[in-house]
Amino acid sequence: MEQTFEIIAKTFMGLEPVLAKELTQLGANDVQIGRRMVSFKGDKEMLYRANFQLHTAIKILKPIRHFKAKSADDVYEEIRKTDWTAYLDNDKTFAVDAVVFSEEFRHSKFVSYKVKDAIVDQFREKTGSRPNISVANPDIRLNIHIAEDKCTLSLDSSGESLHRRGYRQETMEAPLNEVLAAGMILMTGWHGETDFIDPMCGSGTLLIEAALIAHNMAPGLFRDEYAFEKWPDFDADLFDRIYNDCEEQEKDDVTCHFYGYDIDPKAVNTARHNVQAAGLTASITIEQQDFKLFKQPAKKSIIVTNPPYGERISTPDLLGTYRMIGERLKHEFTGNDAWVLSYREECFDQIGLKPSIKIPLYNGSLECEFRKYQMFDGKMKVFRSEGGAVKTDEEKRQMAEKHRFKKHREFKQRIEEQEQNEDADIRSFTFHRHEVFEDRKSRKTAYSAKPGKTGKTGKPFKKRNRFDDDED
Repeated sequence: MEQTFEIIAKTFMGLEPVLAKELTQLGANDVQIGRRMVSFKGDKEMLYRANFQLHTAIKILKPIRHFKAKSADDVYEEIRKTDWTAYLDNDKTFAVDAVVFSEEFRHSKFVSYKVKDAIVDQFREKTGSRPNISVANPDIRLNIHIAEDKCTLSLDSSGESLHRRGYRQETMEAPLNEVLAAGMILMTGWHGETDFIDPMCGSGTLLIEAALIAHNMAPGLFRDEYAFEKWPDFDADLFDRIYNDCEEQEKDDVTCHFYGYDIDPKAVNTARHNVQAAGLTASITIEQQDFKLFKQPAKKSIIVTNPPYGERISTPDLLGTYRMIGERLKHEFTGNDAWVLSYREECFDQIGLKPSIKIPLYNGSLECEFRKYQMFDGKMKVFRSEGGAVKTDEEKRQMAEKHRFKKHREFKQRIEEQEQNEDADIRSFTFHRHEVFEDRKSRKTAYSAKPGKTGKTGKPFKKRNRFDDDED
């Protein structure tokens, strides 16, 4: 029987319960929710599946040591207690990422240097030489997390953030992070029961993530490499089996359709390219259209959208845009639910509709709200007299929870640098080109070339090699 061990899945603030539910459904044991993370127990297969199948995780870490430290020297000494020859040799490269929330440790890079020095010094003493550092493409990536004096040293099994699915060919300004988009969709409780609409779709991220969920497509299908593939104990046969299992579990009989609209022709073109790269052109329709021209859909539908906030994306009449959103929802979306993510209270006020629920959620460093609007025909009094309910029992329970939002919270207040989500604004990070293992390339080629294997377009399915070109 495969040995089980502790695993940590990192995510964004506000998505922890969604990630915990995903892990439970995946079969993880001892699932515990923390701050921007969920810990659980599993074996090697669970580690691989967590990387490959989770929609709302940004990193999967395998802790190898827990210890306490009150100074940089303490960290150095504790790191040296680990026998690093079990993980590294002089021919391998490594890198160290540090996340620090502590009065004692003010600079995460300094912590990274102390960990690096401890490992290098141990190798010099034992062998007379040392492994090298590689920031761009290390053989082993380590992560140290310090909260006050509590330290956790982990192996990073993911490598690049898991939000980088691989289907995104182009982006518009301030694109929505894929992990956040998937989390928003899963929060709604929607799993493909109705048509899905994003009337301000930008580069199409919400639509693609929704289609992946409805078709039961693993987000890892488009990705070329994970850090665990370079570990000494990597089991290629096990990972191939997981890969093929996920392919066989895809749903081709999905009856819902996905509609995206945007007033910007460049956004429409960008979204279409991304949808094509994901092999979902038969499921997702993208059209150029102003939201003010939106009409009542013929079928039961859900809207999930992320309008401009007036921060990274500006609009000539921001408040007028939100008034228009409220007017369209009220008059052209009756009998359906709409979910809106935004940042400013004054914007939500302009929508002019009573939300069923308000969920605090961070978009990068912005403290946003994700609000649900249940659209009914006529007046509220009549709707309720006929048995209608604006809030479900679960929504009432959630809204009654204390401390859901910060006391004296202001929408324009920014969280401090040390309080930001780890990898919060992924768009500010630079990712480096590196080579892909030949055996992984072969597996991707074999998957794409299977007889009869096509994307949702009906054409032969082609996975994108994300190293063909640099993304923004």
